[in-house]
Amino acid sequence: MRYGGQTGNVRERRYEMPVDLAALLGPHQHGGYDPTWRRTGDGAFWMTKRTPDGPGTLRLTRHGGQAWGAGASWLLDSLPGLVGADDDLSGFTVHHEVLKGLAVPRIGRSGLVFEALVPAVLEQKVVGREAWRAWRYLLRKYGTQPPGPAPEGMRVMPEPEVWRQIPAWDWHRAGAEAVRARTIATAAWHAAKLEAAADSASLDRLLRALPGIGVWTSAEVRQRCFGDADAVSVGDFHLAKIVGWALTGEKADDAEMMRLLEPYRGHRHRACVLVGLSGLRPPARGPRLSARDYRSF
Repeated sequence: MRYGGQTGNVRERRYEMPVDLAALLGPHQHGGYDPTWRRTGDGAFWMTKRTPDGPGTLRLTRHGGQAWGAGASWLLDSLPGLVGADDDLSGFTVHHEVLKGLAVPRIGRSGLVFEALVPAVLEQKVVGREAWRAWRYLLRKYGTQPPGPAPEGMRVMPEPEVWRQIPAWDWHRAGAEAVRARTIATAAWHAAKLEAAADSASLDRLLRALPGIGVWTSAEVRQRCFGDADAVSVGDFHLAKIVGWALTGEKADDAEMMRLLEPYRGHRHRACVLVGLSGLRPPARGPRLSARDYRSF
């Protein structure tokens, strides 16, 4: 990649090669109406982020990126990591026939822990629609206006201090019960230490020392923040069944999934992403779980 110029309040960085932005940026989206993520009709992807330098807005196309705000330089400097340019594919070999011929996915990294942690906690043990509704409510209520020409309705995630001060009634209105609210508020007190973690293993130890954060949440955060290609979301409601079905034709539990993924050690999360790309899933049995409305409890 190479830098372009700076025009007014916008900074630009051009790609030397096109990348699959939808696949790389998709994991950072939390629901179809995520206030921090948007894809517009011209094919561009917009993201808002609270960087170490301040808030920023990022617009990406297959040919380059533009950024606005105090965090613009940080966003463009970290762009190679976000789009998977720094991802190390060495050592990855496909061991199952059903996965051969598929393009090996790259894993991007945001470099921002708390941005990944809050939605991961909201997604603990609930259906996606319930978690995404809470995320939208809290961002619209407490998020800030993004810099630059961001699409209408986008918001920048609030600072950790704000998450610590959200009153119980707004957590309730968002549809998040006290356990998840407490987990996020507690993590917010330790946000600086979490952001300073040197690597994925260090972050895992710090995260799992906090009440309410286990192996699933830690993996979800490390996948997005560090691009950890080996962080498997053990405990996910669907993942083990999907991996087992794709690789053996039978549903699996977590222990069996990890046995099946052992040949991919070092890239086990990448192997799970590849399984998802295969489209192989067990047949649906019965209706999907519906989203609860905690506000009515």
